[in-house]
Amino acid sequence: MAVPSWDQFMAPVLRVLLDGQVRQRRNLNALVADALSLTEEQRTELLSSGQVKYANRVGWATSYLTRVGALDRPARGQYAITDAGRQLLAQHPDRITELELRPLARVGDEWWVTKRADDHSVPREPLEATDLDPTEQIEQGIDRIHANVASDLLSRLYEQDPAFFEQAVLDLLMGMGYGGAEGRATRTQLSADGGIDGIVDQDALGLSRIYVQAKRYALETTVGRPDIQAFVGALHGNQANQGVFITSGRFSAGARQYADTVPTRVVLIDGERLAALMIRYGVGVQVKRTLHIVEVDEDFFE
Repeated sequence: MAVPSWDQFMAPVLRVLLDGQVRQRRNLNALVADALSLTEEQRTELLSSGQVKYANRVGWATSYLTRVGALDRPARGQYAITDAGRQLLAQHPDRITELELRPLARVGDEWWVTKRADDHSVPREPLEATDLDPTEQIEQGIDRIHANVASDLLSRLYEQDPAFFEQAVLDLLMGMGYGGAEGRATRTQLSADGGIDGIVDQDALGLSRIYVQAKRYALETTVGRPDIQAFVGALHGNQANQGVFITSGRFSAGARQYADTVPTRVVLIDGERLAALMIRYGVGVQVKRTLHIVEVDEDFFE
């Protein structure tokens, strides 16, 4: 069951505070979750940023309600209902949307109103309906951008020669922090690699190593169990007990099952995960723009 949208939390927030008590944000979150009978799954669902989704949405609900005077903050992290909040809940007991809040907007508050050329402030047109709060909308937009970049990355990698792909894989592992203190990674000779395309040190002395096989395949190409078996054989031939098989394609269910059950530790990274890791660790990509999301510094006002 999906977590209620951020605006669906506004009426429950006001109902919980109807008794006139001042409540801490954490206690308010729990009381609102109880009032809506949220399941354990809903209470523990996380955003990609690591925040608890329902608590984040309660936060936006309280922010909007405070903005229009329906809630008061007598102290840091504390909330209490106001007369305006009681009236708002009485008028809209089932659900309060952003549209119902607009008449409470203060003149000159550009967060809620826009100004015409004659300087008369008028409410904005209703926004497109969405269940996502502003933070989630930003995260969703970033996810869409990353999805497009990931697709482009895989296409670009496939257009390059195998040697380029192998080096890109080693660069990624180095970017992830492997390679020891001196950052050592070696790409083997293509003509006699023995099924091993690269070797990465895990420690400064090279006592522990990761053996790598990198296969530049078309995105729809499936790597099967025989390929993983051959890789395991190559690991045994090098007296190695761990390796990483990376492809721009995908792995069959049989290949994954074999890798999970074989005594030798084999990590499989398909094209989708490869692109995600390259974006995460900044390999083959560059930062185009940095967004800074701010909030009021409560300590400043204490």
